[in-house]
Amino acid sequence: MIKEYLLQDWSLILLLSAFAIALKITVFFDKTTIRRMYVLIVGVFLLSLVVFVEFNYTSQAGHVTLRRILMAIRYSATPFIISQIIFTLVKKQTLYIFIPSIILAVIDLISIFTGIVFLVDENNDFSRGPLGYLPFIVAGLYCIALVYLLIKRCNKKLMEIVPIAFLSFALLSDLVFPFVFGIDFSRIFCSTIAIALFVYYVFEILQQTKIDSLTGLLNRHAYHADIRKAPEEITALISIDMNGLKVINDTLGHAAGDEALVTLALCFRRALKSRQFGYRIGGDEFIILCRKSSQADMTELIRRIETNVGKTKYHCSIGHSFSADGKMPVDEMLKESDMMMYAMKERFYKERGEKRPDQVK
Repeated sequence: MIKEYLLQDWSLILLLSAFAIALKITVFFDKTTIRRMYVLIVGVFLLSLVVFVEFNYTSQAGHVTLRRILMAIRYSATPFIISQIIFTLVKKQTLYIFIPSIILAVIDLISIFTGIVFLVDENNDFSRGPLGYLPFIVAGLYCIALVYLLIKRCNKKLMEIVPIAFLSFALLSDLVFPFVFGIDFSRIFCSTIAIALFVYYVFEILQQTKIDSLTGLLNRHAYHADIRKAPEEITALISIDMNGLKVINDTLGHAAGDEALVTLALCFRRALKSRQFGYRIGGDEFIILCRKSSQADMTELIRRIETNVGKTKYHCSIGHSFSADGKMPVDEMLKESDMMMYAMKERFYKERGEKRPDQVK
């Protein structure tokens, strides 16, 4: 039995082992998320054992009761796994997310004796009960909730939508394909889930290497990588520098300075629209790249930023550069934008009768 299981699911075991090792050495996820990921890995592994035993050792007469029990577990496990995915990937989820899957599990257990969801007769022939499609409906609703919650929390950028789309397709295929290809597709359910989760994890890691950990904006490395990609599409560049960060750090502490940067970054992120990307490239230095944007788009973006920042107690200086045909080198656009931004910063301190912190000896 062990030999047959290893031959059938060895690739799944390797994948889950690699996933567990990767989680052990990652520095990009908090301990709570990692623990919940481990629960997912163990859950998928245990379900693979259930599926293996059900399909390989209970298809003949004499194992009717065991098959009913294993089917109840399998039908209940799918919504549980998807709800655990939501609990793991979507921040601030509570245990209430498991209530529908718990109710379904109770119904599945009752079905062992009543056949309300599935029926296995004494000849070991399977048929669906009056609620035979309920496990698929509940799992499908969980998938819809997962997609909605993941898209809601992301910045609606293509690089964030792609992994969500992949994970969603993989989960939905596990629900739809058994009706298309037959019940045997359930044999590879666990492998599909494991691959989907691992690929999503890899996407997330790649994302984290591009994200500034404090502000959630793209980082300096991402900026230098992005300006090399289709530079002719970059038609506008906006440079932003916070005013007074040094004073905040010196008088209120670096925690207050970090809070100021996070607040400003949130203002920028809320102002960004399609084809507009925000980067933190230094302590209080930010850049926004606009691809295939008009001058009116750039002007409107700056207005939104100024409006958002105006609602806070912080200030920043903004410069910009526009290239209608995209032929101006990005470095030249940055110089032009920085000149405007530093001129604005000079006026800011002059109006307050102060010297710029970088000019104070």
